Amino acid sequence: MLFPTSAINEVFSCRHPLTAAGSQESTPKPLQTKNARPQFSIWSVTEDAKSKANALSEEAQREIKKASAAAQANTGQIELYSAKYYAACTFGGLMACGLTHTAVTPLDLVKCRRQVDSKMYKGNFEAWGKIGRAEGIRGIFTGWSPTFFGYSAQGAFKYGGYEYFKKFYSDLAGEKNAYKYKTSLYLAASASAEFIADVALCPFEAVKVRMQTTIPPFASGAFSGISTITAKEGTGGLYKGLYPLWGRQIPYTMMKFASFETIVEMIYGYMPGKKSDYGRATQTAVSFAGGYAAGILCAVVSHPADVMVSKLNANRQPGEAFGAAMGRIYKDIGFGGLWNGLVLRIFMIGTLTSLQWGIYDSFKIYMGFPTTGGAAPPPRAGNIEPDEKVYTDGEIVREGPLGDQGDGAYSSGRGGAGNMESPSLKPRKGSSTVPAGDADVVPETATRPGPEYDNFHTGRGGGGNVHRDRPAGQAEHAGLKEKARQLFGGGKKDGGGGGEGDGVGE
Repeated sequence: MLFPTSAINEVFSCRHPLTAAGSQESTPKPLQTKNARPQFSIWSVTEDAKSKANALSEEAQREIKKASAAAQANTGQIELYSAKYYAACTFGGLMACGLTHTAVTPLDLVKCRRQVDSKMYKGNFEAWGKIGRAEGIRGIFTGWSPTFFGYSAQGAFKYGGYEYFKKFYSDLAGEKNAYKYKTSLYLAASASAEFIADVALCPFEAVKVRMQTTIPPFASGAFSGISTITAKEGTGGLYKGLYPLWGRQIPYTMMKFASFETIVEMIYGYMPGKKSDYGRATQTAVSFAGGYAAGILCAVVSHPADVMVSKLNANRQPGEAFGAAMGRIYKDIGFGGLWNGLVLRIFMIGTLTSLQWGIYDSFKIYMGFPTTGGAAPPPRAGNIEPDEKVYTDGEIVREGPLGDQGDGAYSSGRGGAGNMESPSLKPRKGSSTVPAGDADVVPETATRPGPEYDNFHTGRGGGGNVHRDRPAGQAEHAGLKEKARQLFGGGKKDGGGGGEGDGVGE
């Protein structure tokens, strides 16, 4: 070759002129940089904790789903409103109330002692400090045993009974009235259930209040306390606080269930989807939120009765009448004394109620049941609102003597054109009660209103849409076909009729 390629490349290459001709160009190394600065340590720890929490949450949900599927497989498909359904709801209520009330025993202890003697402690932390130093950690949980047994029994009858009575009253009222008067139904069902539940609670409540308001406690546990009271006062001593307990708990429960159902329905109403569109986590969160809001209302409504229950169980004299005891206590504490400990009770009951509804609805989800509240309205035909308007039959009928009118038979069947007399009928004279021949009877409800349509009627069936005795000079009613012809310039031909259903009565 005249110009070897290797020589040309060597001359015109970008190599340094002092570099040897035979040396190979080294591949350029990537730019060496220092290690990137690590993330802030706090940020890194937070992200790590968040990722671990998400992983644990997902793992927990998987385990819960497995356990739920196993439980449903063992119990079989439980039909709603069956005996097994009510039994499951009863057990769910037992867990919801028994566990939560026992957990807040320290709050309940301070509340009861401050209701009996408002000057005993200045605050909760001071109270727990004094009790802890004098009696140890066990002293802070004084009364946990009667609390657990009493409120477990109460929760079982309350929640299980509410489900039963809600269905029972709904069936009595019927589907339409049950939805229309749903709040009244919630109130009646919850009051009925609580009336029974308080009979089971009352003996344990009497022991609990006495244990928490006597220093040192008069008994070491629930059943030793029952034995001590019955030995001194008989069985009646366990139920001397039943009336004020009903006065406290029935309004409390009515507010708790009715407000919870209403609040949950409102929450789902503001959310973009229907209740069935959301998973167990969202539905449980709605139950917690609705429960806390309902708990605040419950605490305010039932607090004066709660104070009176504590006073009666602690200070009522043997043989003292119920009314006399209440009068004496009210004279001592006054109206303001009925509200001692309200702030603490709002916090306690709000937390308690939200936890109870969260546990109860979580158990219902676990068993494959729908959660409480947020029910959709019953289906309606056409998906329209109820129409209160009263409709009447506007059918045009034919009246006259039975049989042929002299020129052949005629039809008296339903449908416009059939209700016509024989074409060649000659009218005949009739009495004041029997018309001559046949006549159209047009109900008032079938007449078109307005001056333009006087003497026109809208009978049932096309051919029956005829007008009556058009006065001379009155324009014939134009049908849709004729109106279209006029609109596009066709005009109306002489002798032309209206729409197909518009004919002149004979």
